[in-house]
Amino acid sequence: MLAFAPLDGAVGVAATFVHALATAVTPLAGSAATAAAVVFFTIAVRLLITPLTLAQVRGERRRAALAPQLRELQRRYGKDRARLQQEMLDLHREAGASPLAGCLPGLLQVPFFVVMYHLFTATGPVGGGADLLAERLVGVPLGHHVADGLGGAAGPLFGVLVVLLLALAWWTSRRMRRDAALAAAQPGGTEQPGAAVLARLLPLLPYGTVLAALVLPLAAVLYLVTTTAWTALERAVLRRPPAQVAGS
Repeated sequence: MLAFAPLDGAVGVAATFVHALATAVTPLAGSAATAAAVVFFTIAVRLLITPLTLAQVRGERRRAALAPQLRELQRRYGKDRARLQQEMLDLHREAGASPLAGCLPGLLQVPFFVVMYHLFTATGPVGGGADLLAERLVGVPLGHHVADGLGGAAGPLFGVLVVLLLALAWWTSRRMRRDAALAAAQPGGTEQPGAAVLARLLPLLPYGTVLAALVLPLAAVLYLVTTTAWTALERAVLRRPPAQVAGS
């Protein structure tokens, strides 16, 4: 049981859904049914919060479209911080691109990820079903950690998952570096406070998933691979750079 009752209830509901999914896919997945259910459940949740992701992307695009006007305001009112702040707020209001509105969808996604983290790391029966982490994938318990040993099928299984996370981290980092380079190439792009530091640090963050896989149980690593792959797909589809006009 979790200390926070509403979170405990949400994790219980999620666990019940995972158990139901595992039962449904058992005829096809056999002993890997619970592992498959973890993957399907993660995809289902990501689909559920897709409207929030779309709202976040729209907010990012609106704010990006305002960048030239914001730089002009900084040039004109840079020495008058109060006037600059008011002008920036007015600009965002007129364009319907409130910074808070752009961040809100991302914040609303956090509870979903907190619930899934607790679900895939909780020990013992959750949601009225069997112990999720006691189920197995190719003979390896879903509660198995790298620190528990890599003998038998555990070594190859964790090896494949870590390689997948490394590949996804490399691809995501590469996209982030490209996006940072495009932003820096814009007029005034390198003049933002901390822009150079962020451009160096942000591309390193995706590799945190690899470190997490070394300390989390197998169920959580399966979730991590699935949700990271989904995020990479979203980045490729929803955050494509605008097409360049021929001859521009």
